[in-house]
Amino acid sequence: MRPVLAVDVDGVISLFGFDTPPPPAEARYQLVDGMLHCISLRAGERLQRLAEHFELIWATGWEEKANFYLPTMLGLAELPHLTFDGAARFGSAHWKLGPLDEYGRGRALAWLDDNFDESCYRWARGRKEPTLLVPTDPEKGLQEVETEALIAWGRSLAIEGGG
Repeated sequence: MRPVLAVDVDGVISLFGFDTPPPPAEARYQLVDGMLHCISLRAGERLQRLAEHFELIWATGWEEKANFYLPTMLGLAELPHLTFDGAARFGSAHWKLGPLDEYGRGRALAWLDDNFDESCYRWARGRKEPTLLVPTDPEKGLQEVETEALIAWGRSLAIEGGG
């Protein structure tokens, strides 16, 4: 069974806070519920590669809207998504822990997000299963260095598990 990769959108795929916008070949602007988002097309390419090693799930306040807006733009299939029952809060990712814990129970799990706080790291250290938190810079989103680290981690799990 492949490990889970929980993928946030804002700050991982939807970039913000940059001084100079990415070139048009690397990003596309998309209106989502009346808000303009700068969607990293490079993140899409990287997620396609990660999908070869992980079961990708959306771990975002966008919830099911991620499947409405992103798969076609990023070249991905629709992904399962976590539901947070209105718990989404700006400024931290700790409100995702309960649904992540439930979805990932019994499985290795990696998580891409730009808003980890100490409670997220404490949760990861306390899990019985292998867990990797991968922070991103919201100005740049998912970069090659994080992608390669995730692939290496996924391969190391397969080697440890004899797969």
